[in-house]
Amino acid sequence: MTIREKTEEQEFAVFSKYAAFSRNSRGREREEEQCDIRTVYQRDRDRILHSKSFRRLKQKTQVFLIPEGDHYRTRLTHTLEVSQLSRTIAKALRLNEDLADAIALGHDLGHTPFGHAGERALNAVCPYGFAHFEQSVRVVELLEKKGEGLNLTWEVRDGIRNHRTSGTPHTLEGQIVRYCDKIAYINHDIDDAERAGILREEDIPEESRMVMGDTTGKRLNTLIHDVVQNSEGKGAILMSDRMESAMKYLRAFMFQHVYTNHVAKREEDKAVRMIQDLYYFYNDQPALLPEEYQYLMKEKGEPKERVVCDYIAGMTDSYSIHTYKELFVPKSWQG
Repeated sequence: MTIREKTEEQEFAVFSKYAAFSRNSRGREREEEQCDIRTVYQRDRDRILHSKSFRRLKQKTQVFLIPEGDHYRTRLTHTLEVSQLSRTIAKALRLNEDLADAIALGHDLGHTPFGHAGERALNAVCPYGFAHFEQSVRVVELLEKKGEGLNLTWEVRDGIRNHRTSGTPHTLEGQIVRYCDKIAYINHDIDDAERAGILREEDIPEESRMVMGDTTGKRLNTLIHDVVQNSEGKGAILMSDRMESAMKYLRAFMFQHVYTNHVAKREEDKAVRMIQDLYYFYNDQPALLPEEYQYLMKEKGEPKERVVCDYIAGMTDSYSIHTYKELFVPKSWQG
């Protein structure tokens, strides 16, 4: 018996009956030989961690566009926080921690430069539309490894696709990530907003602070405990009505006072115009796209407009600015 097989046996002995057991995975689109050490979800997690798309998250905006300071969240640190929260809940509920981890690490791989501003910019100009959760699936199914994709299991791809608010993940591990994404970004965005001087702890609605706590740490602790206590022994991941209502209220407060705040978004219009100018340029001159994107159009039959979005969405904040300067700003004007 291999180490992997022993691990799979241990899952049946330890996990809740509601867990997604590694041996019962629906599998991959392309069959491949099993690893003798790692389960299928451990392999998926490792593939995501070693992907180029994952590495690029460190230079992609979370909320504050190119902030002046070393401690603001990026798309990568957000992803790591979602991963940690998801693993904590999965372990407490005796669910498959490796599956939850893989979904969490991959859930934002398709995000554009400049966060949701870049996403809106591409969605407005691409005839096929653009949504980061769909792009994240496209990254792992097609764009990574020069058109081969990462060949992840069905469960991981399902969790990535359905991590949005309106999504319905088929596994409890995917449902955990769906909750943890919101828990993470609401709380770390409060922390960043306080750091930027656009929000104080006292500004947070009293009803939210009374229910969840008056510090980031207390709120995270309260929310995680609530999910665990309301989900234990059940076939769904749940939050109490009181806590879910308080979190939705706080999220609405953040949209009003932070996500649309002029300090956080003062450069957003420039970012949108830049992303759209890049789209129009490469849509008019697709021959200037890198070779791997030419391959997608010529060999895979992918639509030009979609491939242009693939290229731009994969850029980091800094690389998109560099590319824009190279294409549109005369050399003598560049400082």
